[in-house]
Amino acid sequence: MNNVLVVDDDAHIRSALGITLRANGYTVSTAPDGESALVSAAQHPVNVVILDLGLPDIDGTTVITRLRKWSGVPILVLSARHGSNDKVQALDAGADDYITKPFGFDELLARLRALLRRSLEPDETPVITTDAFTVDLALHRVLRDGKDVSLTPTEWNILELLVCNPEKLITQQQLLSEVWGAAYGKEANYLRVYMAQLRRKLEPEPGNPRHLLTESGIGYRFQP
Repeated sequence: MNNVLVVDDDAHIRSALGITLRANGYTVSTAPDGESALVSAAQHPVNVVILDLGLPDIDGTTVITRLRKWSGVPILVLSARHGSNDKVQALDAGADDYITKPFGFDELLARLRALLRRSLEPDETPVITTDAFTVDLALHRVLRDGKDVSLTPTEWNILELLVCNPEKLITQQQLLSEVWGAAYGKEANYLRVYMAQLRRKLEPEPGNPRHLLTESGIGYRFQP
């Protein structure tokens, strides 16, 4: 379950990633452009895709969209594009996480391990436990210090979406569309208010959260 497809038009990056990943126990295949990446993913088993967005033939976001039509394989975007719009578009297209270049190999390997863990875990995880609070999805119940925490329906819906996708970056638009509906996709102020409320109720230090994290200008991430 450690087959990685690296898609990047830079031969030096493909080589460096291949060496590092193989040294850490992964089997690696590579592709220099989007079309060959799609062919490779269709012909050979792959457990995670590391994808650059700036490809010479088709944009990486298009690769994600086409891949998502028939595959749920985890996708880690590795791109020199630093703009939040590029990140949001890639994540909304179906990417699971995003790292910008230049990058550290330690962070990339950690993100890769997180994606592979999630792909191996059962779809149903009724109880999620952190060192600060516990969420029972089946009972719609949240406990902190052994006591029930009262959440509004909106707070619960936000928390549920985050804890069901541990360590995954969920964009503001995804959260707003899922919780309030597609018409509210740009109302980021709604999220700021409710995330502040959730942190006050669940985080030991709301001003320095450990579990409900903000990716500035992009979205939020649940860190167990």
